[in-house]
Amino acid sequence: MIDRQRAERAFRAYTARYDLNNSMIRHKVEHTFRVAGNCERIAESLGMNGEDVAFAWFLGLLHDIGRFEQVRSFGTFIDSVSVDHAEFGADLLFRENLIREFLTEDFPEAEMGLLETAIRQHNKLTLPEGLDERTGCFCDLIRDADKADIFRVVAELPFEERIGTSKGLFQEGEEASEAVMDCVRAHRCVPRALRKTRFEGSISHCCLAFELVFPETRRIVREQGFLTRLLSDRGADGQPLWNAKECAQLRTVRREIEAAFGEPLDEA
Repeated sequence: MIDRQRAERAFRAYTARYDLNNSMIRHKVEHTFRVAGNCERIAESLGMNGEDVAFAWFLGLLHDIGRFEQVRSFGTFIDSVSVDHAEFGADLLFRENLIREFLTEDFPEAEMGLLETAIRQHNKLTLPEGLDERTGCFCDLIRDADKADIFRVVAELPFEERIGTSKGLFQEGEEASEAVMDCVRAHRCVPRALRKTRFEGSISHCCLAFELVFPETRRIVREQGFLTRLLSDRGADGQPLWNAKECAQLRTVRREIEAAFGEPLDEA
């Protein structure tokens, strides 16, 4: 059903239209293949058949297709000041028919709706009600796989490379607001409207861990260690990253994530 070689060739041909010397573009290509690999691993952990594992990988390959034009047109990955990248990518694929570059003619038409829904919903705070079991499973899968690599992206990439032209949206501030910490204690993601400072943005990225659905995703996150790095109060040079109050809040975030996981974040 999925011709992986054809799909990867089509993806590389599409992204070659953009400036691969631009670090934001280059990192998004790397992110795409990491998410596709996460999708494959999670699908295998669920005992999916070969076709569904390939479908999961394919979903990872396409989930962020809207990001490339977003960067070229707006210079940012911040949807609120540009476009909703998931909606934009789904429109490119299914309304402008870009999807045909990635698929063979025998791809089941019945699977198109599932593919489109999963791509459109992968960045939303919550999934819509009423999804059938199969669609809901693949939506959860791509959202998990994406979050698992977002921890790496935030931990490894400089703030300016992730934010681009939108860095002025984030204030320098002190500890996180009580509204943000209420989200932490409730084990839920932080709504965009509550994130005002860089520190609150960092906490909000960590809170993605509360939304992880599958045990395999949590294993991936623990193995990679990027979430643990985000929760550290010191940088690679050993210097403090935050003040004392912020460090105390980070310890609270870590404690709540470990409670949600039911195990320590550090590998034994």
